[in-house]
Amino acid sequence: MGTVSFPGLGLEFQLNRVAFHVGSWPVYWYGVIIAAGFLLAVMYCSRQAPRFGIRQDNIIDMLFFAVPLSIIGARVYYIIFYPELYRRADGSWDFGAMVRIWDGGLAIYGGVIMAVITLLVFCKVRKIKFLAFADLGSYGMLIGQMVGRWGNFVNIEAHGGPADLPWRMGIYQYVDGTRQYMEVHPTFLYESLWNLAGLLLLIWVGKKHRKFDGQIFLGYFAWYGVGRGFIEGLRTDSLYFLNTPIRVSQVFGFATAAVAIILLVILLARKHDPAKLWVNQMKAHPRLVALVYPEGDGGKWLEQQKKRLERDFARTEEYALPKDGDPADEAELLDMLKQRKDLTEVLVKKQKKQ
Repeated sequence: MGTVSFPGLGLEFQLNRVAFHVGSWPVYWYGVIIAAGFLLAVMYCSRQAPRFGIRQDNIIDMLFFAVPLSIIGARVYYIIFYPELYRRADGSWDFGAMVRIWDGGLAIYGGVIMAVITLLVFCKVRKIKFLAFADLGSYGMLIGQMVGRWGNFVNIEAHGGPADLPWRMGIYQYVDGTRQYMEVHPTFLYESLWNLAGLLLLIWVGKKHRKFDGQIFLGYFAWYGVGRGFIEGLRTDSLYFLNTPIRVSQVFGFATAAVAIILLVILLARKHDPAKLWVNQMKAHPRLVALVYPEGDGGKWLEQQKKRLERDFARTEEYALPKDGDPADEAELLDMLKQRKDLTEVLVKKQKKQ
């Protein structure tokens, strides 16, 4: 149990890192909050996917790879720059501590780097335009980071140095073995609010002023990088380049922001053909899907499939199978449809058993 207060606001919280237990296994708030941020990001991106020419199925398929790899990337990045936290007194590696991510220690930039690499490979294999998918994913990153920072609040970490501002945060920390009260910058809150503002800004840009694929992606790095660079300068738990006073995330944040801003200025000065946006290419060349169903029994299934496929940039052909028809004829039809090169998919509703 930890105590966190905001004396200037008259607020005080008693925080328990454990949310609940499953048997004897504790489930930590840090993990619950991270999971909540992830689910909100997936839900929002799934709803917005058609605006970027991305199928919802592709989002789910991509996440099977991106989620575990991004967690590994975030952890490895943290361990690389804080190796002393994972060594025992005799100098050997404590591999158990390395995997205990619920204790904290996930570096956002490590996760972002791995997510971008994973998405690049996924889009290459699936023949999807990377920059269009990256635009959509940028919203998910901001949502996940905005919500996830509250996991740092529960763990009483990722805070800044001494502060006397009205919104200062009061915490207890051990200094040289002595528990001391101190008032610090709530940098977790700064970053959460910065990400919220960035999310709202990029949503507005995406709806009103998106001219080319990659614009939101660059906007994410520009916005997040600037904010992270300044906020990182206030923190007391930064990752450093080896034994230097150089803060890794601060340098990375400002560097990526500078590159993104320069590219945005150059690209926004050019004229862009709306037809080259991936979403407009998908609309201009929709895929073709065959729907096969028992005669008189399409009903709700047919309606749902057509609505979903229309949202996923597909045209449909319908084939009603006669009731009590010859199974051989049905098999022949399905075989013929699956051999057609212009069809990307054949969906079949099975006949109900009498």
